[in-house]
Amino acid sequence: MAENSPRTGEDARRQTDLPYVQRPASEQIVVNRDQLLVEATELVVRAPSLPDILKELAPRILSVTACDYLKFALYDPIQNCMITHYWKGPEDHGQFDGFAVEDCFGGWIWTHQQAVTIADVESEKRFPLCTEELRQQGVRSYSAEPLTTPGNRFGALGIGTTRPGVPDAADLEFLRRIAYVLAFALENREAYHATEIQLERLQGLVTIGRDLGTNLDLEDLSANILADLHGIIRHDFSALTLLEEDGTSLRRYAADTHPWDAYHAQGDHVPVKQALSRRALETRKAVVWTAEDLARLDTPLGNTLRTTGVQSLVNVPLIAADRPWGTLNLGSTEKNAFSPANIEYLQQVANLIASAIRNASAHREIAQLKHRLASDKRQLEGEIRGEMRWNEIVGRSPALKSVLDYASIVAATDSTVLITGETGTGKERIARSIHSMSRRKERSLIKLNCAAIPTGLLESELFGHEKGAFTGAVSQKIGRLELADKGTLFLDEIGEIALELQPKLLRVLQDQEFERLGGTRTIRVDTRLIAATNRDLSLAVEQKQFRSDLFYRLHVFPLHLPALRERREDIPALVRHFVEKSSARLGRHIETVPQEALDAMMQWNWPGNIRELENFIERSVILSEGSVLRAPLTELRQEIARRQNGSEGTLRDRERDHIIDILRQTRGVLSGPRGASARLGLKRTTLQYKLQKLGISRTEYLD
Repeated sequence: MAENSPRTGEDARRQTDLPYVQRPASEQIVVNRDQLLVEATELVVRAPSLPDILKELAPRILSVTACDYLKFALYDPIQNCMITHYWKGPEDHGQFDGFAVEDCFGGWIWTHQQAVTIADVESEKRFPLCTEELRQQGVRSYSAEPLTTPGNRFGALGIGTTRPGVPDAADLEFLRRIAYVLAFALENREAYHATEIQLERLQGLVTIGRDLGTNLDLEDLSANILADLHGIIRHDFSALTLLEEDGTSLRRYAADTHPWDAYHAQGDHVPVKQALSRRALETRKAVVWTAEDLARLDTPLGNTLRTTGVQSLVNVPLIAADRPWGTLNLGSTEKNAFSPANIEYLQQVANLIASAIRNASAHREIAQLKHRLASDKRQLEGEIRGEMRWNEIVGRSPALKSVLDYASIVAATDSTVLITGETGTGKERIARSIHSMSRRKERSLIKLNCAAIPTGLLESELFGHEKGAFTGAVSQKIGRLELADKGTLFLDEIGEIALELQPKLLRVLQDQEFERLGGTRTIRVDTRLIAATNRDLSLAVEQKQFRSDLFYRLHVFPLHLPALRERREDIPALVRHFVEKSSARLGRHIETVPQEALDAMMQWNWPGNIRELENFIERSVILSEGSVLRAPLTELRQEIARRQNGSEGTLRDRERDHIIDILRQTRGVLSGPRGASARLGLKRTTLQYKLQKLGISRTEYLD
């Protein structure tokens, strides 16, 4: 081997002064050559890299030939060039990168699969760049053979000397044989490494698939996927961006290094029209960018990436169910970093991600539907959805008929409706009827009483909140607006909405969009709004208690419900209706309502309107033991007599009625900025004194 005859070639030179072509090879050289051919395959397979192969193999080859110079020229398919490694000695070896295929002997040999022999480098005119490199190395003669197998071609193996001339036949034959053996060894090495990479990538797909199957949270899911990819495909930067529901913008869900964060510092959303990944989304194929491509685009992201050293970028579309969901984006500081095999693998990963995102989206939609159904059940239980005709509204007075006629007209549209009227006049029933006659009747009517929920919780109840938005927000909550998408939202007591929430509601009316509390994603809805109030909103606007712009947005189609005292002719029909309703519920059999009772009820003003009448009838049914209604007329007569006691009594009664009305509006709350004392302009202690003086009990203002 080489150790036994380190200078055999030099000994051969001393034997004769004949030209290089005539130097004979000794028998020992032949033996060493044959042994080297056997060992070359093992050398190639166990060496970790090509420079290591050359380090071990080159001295052995030079030791069994009369050569001074050895060169490997291997084709690089990614850069489409020849990568050249040379060896002249332990202290003189290196690499030349990037010879174009058409500019060097190795490229010509790789292309034409023919050997090359140059007897005198000094006089060679072909491939000047390559020839100059040989001259600089002191090479005067050069021969090279293709590194080729029946299935692959890798490049060329060349030998050279510092003297002109052509190698003898034995040297050329050995060059051909060692090139053939090395080509097969390289093929085996390449197949072995390809198998290793394939196994590694299959394991990567298994790992990613496991992550995708056990996590439905897109934020965590995206971060895990990018972390998994780091060990599979070499890259420096990565990001996962997903299309928003409207398809006009992309949201970044994960990015593992600074260039992406620098671009997204202004927010997580990028319009699709401005995104580099737009082409991948449109063509549904991976798109590769070079630094030169990014420079030509001159976009904010392209400039940011170039300044951070990105030389290669690939956008891989996420495709599932025949639609794009976003892109997987990888960047590298190396040129041509993403080979076709890499891109094919990334597309497999992207398809897995897209399927998982589709599943997560479906899971989220199912959760929202379950939440919506549960809300519908809570709110609509006991009510009959679908058709609701006006004949379910009791009464045919001109005042009521006028309201119903206008309500029939507006029901067929999507216009905002503002229903006004005193407490107990049936505003919610009118709202339900409008919804039931609209084109949205098959979707939900979602109700919210703005006065029944504290201001601090009203925003969350109306707009929803994200997990962690505030203390106690342990999970995401879908707001009433979102639940009412494609349906109708009924906001009762809208005059009680705090001033700080009114601009957000105004935005919904204007643009049909909002953000959940603690969220950044804009949610768009198609919701019809019906609002109701017993307050004079125009007066509230004058008193700076209600925004004028919101008032005008609500005041598109106002409906004012008359008080019961303004439609007394409907009282007999209402009495009969409530008698039947209460009798059925309480298990009584009332067949007759005395005329005396009807007359008394016709004379009473019913400050609580229909609600007060219904409660009075229920109380009467409870007191009735037979088939005749036994109404507690004493209550009504005392009140009527008190009102007829003169002007002093009338003023007292008016004050009493006014206080009771305010207490009903505030649900019995006395103090605070929205309490009855503030509404009446009284101190709390003064109001308590008046309640005692006027004999107002809690039962009169709390149903």
